[in-house]
Amino acid sequence: MKENILLRVAGLSKSYQGPSGSLDILDHISMELSYGEFLAVVGESGSGKSTLLQVLGTLDNPDEGEAYLAEHMLFSLNQRERAHLRNRSIGFVYQAHHLIPELSALENVMLPLLVRGEGKKEAEEKSVDLLVRLGLKDRLSHVPAKLSGGEAQRVAVARALVGKPSLLLVDEPTGNLDEVTADEVFEAMQQLCREENAAVIMVTHSMALAGRADRVLRLKQGKLLSEA
Repeated sequence: MKENILLRVAGLSKSYQGPSGSLDILDHISMELSYGEFLAVVGESGSGKSTLLQVLGTLDNPDEGEAYLAEHMLFSLNQRERAHLRNRSIGFVYQAHHLIPELSALENVMLPLLVRGEGKKEAEEKSVDLLVRLGLKDRLSHVPAKLSGGEAQRVAVARALVGKPSLLLVDEPTGNLDEVTADEVFEAMQQLCREENAAVIMVTHSMALAGRADRVLRLKQGKLLSEA
């Protein structure tokens, strides 16, 4: 893989069977993403943006094609290897925060580190540091139900980044938030990703958010097209 290219996608295709036959969602997509780059993918509802993230995150298989994350051929990995890679190298942030309701903000963020076998003290220190950087110093012990929407989404961002992934996959991260809170969450996420040199692929309906990315691609009829 070329120097400074983190992700290379080659000929990625995905289709689903519908009532009227096969529906092409991704049509021989090829792209590259550099370390630390922030890429936005826009498109109409149902255009396949979320499917693209599911496939790139190894949560679904393509019908054709391959993706390479650093030295890893993603779709040649078995399920155990994929799970290990996701825990170490890929972070996910969704429109709904998907926090575990019984756990505090701190415990939610610590969880990926504990799963990978890190000690509790080290996991706690890393998680506290990240939550403080995200402005949640006074919310560490709060369960999700006691957090505002913006606070919960910041916790989700912290959980996604605490393991220092090289790639962050973000699906409509501010779709459930008001405009002011959405801007605050996006700004915090973008700043943190830049500090950690994490590459980001964010799918969004918001052209305002997309315009703040380094590059914008449009997913249309299964093809990724440059907006530049």
